[in-house]
Amino acid sequence: MLTMLVRTIKTHKITAKDDSLEKVLDKYIDDIPEQSVLAVTSKIVAICEGQLVKIDESNSLQKDALVAMDSQVFVPRKYNPYGFCVSITHNKLIASAGIDESNGNGYFVLWPEKPQASANKIREYLTTRFGRKEIGVIITDSHVVPFVWGVIGLCLAHSGFEATRNYIGKPDIFGHNLQVTHQSNIEGLAAASDVVMGGASEQTPLALITDIPFVKFQDRNPTQEELSLLKISREEDIFWPLLKNAPWEKGKR
Repeated sequence: MLTMLVRTIKTHKITAKDDSLEKVLDKYIDDIPEQSVLAVTSKIVAICEGQLVKIDESNSLQKDALVAMDSQVFVPRKYNPYGFCVSITHNKLIASAGIDESNGNGYFVLWPEKPQASANKIREYLTTRFGRKEIGVIITDSHVVPFVWGVIGLCLAHSGFEATRNYIGKPDIFGHNLQVTHQSNIEGLAAASDVVMGGASEQTPLALITDIPFVKFQDRNPTQEELSLLKISREEDIFWPLLKNAPWEKGKR
């Protein structure tokens, strides 16, 4: 029987004054064991990288403009009953291009400009600081999925371990070989960490995930080939027949 442990790490209130994620990590992380994964919310990564825009209360269309700027394509909020845009950005289907004002202290917080580069940098920093070889990192956010109430965790980027487990050709419990199944380590770990980190006033934007023997670690960043295998074109996506006729507008990303 497998038992995965996810432990949150409480921090101070991360604000625009915090311009170094490394300083935050130094302050709150004393050690990381080999073959563990550190989950870091995209919000504190973005804040420390300066991905902030001061909210202009007099401009009701400010967020719309930011969404258009940071999306590959988007559906304007006039089509949504809840008044927010639906967008594709960094090849993720996400509300408002991931832009959020909660816990922003007067700022819109965008996603990290280059999430993969950020994940790689965090992993390299932690392995050097603690003298480890096999440490994983995920950058997380929360998102909604169709026909489900509530948000769940989403992985923007990962480093230091294989993103998926390939079950193709392996037998199920009745001996039938699986044809298409890949299990997503990165999304499962993001969902697990998001549940315990919360999304309101918890102040726990870090989570250490241990006891995960099902994860195959790597002592390096993912290669471009490995990352390309995670990308699904719109035309290949299982849900694209439902999405393709939406009133998409082209963004600037």
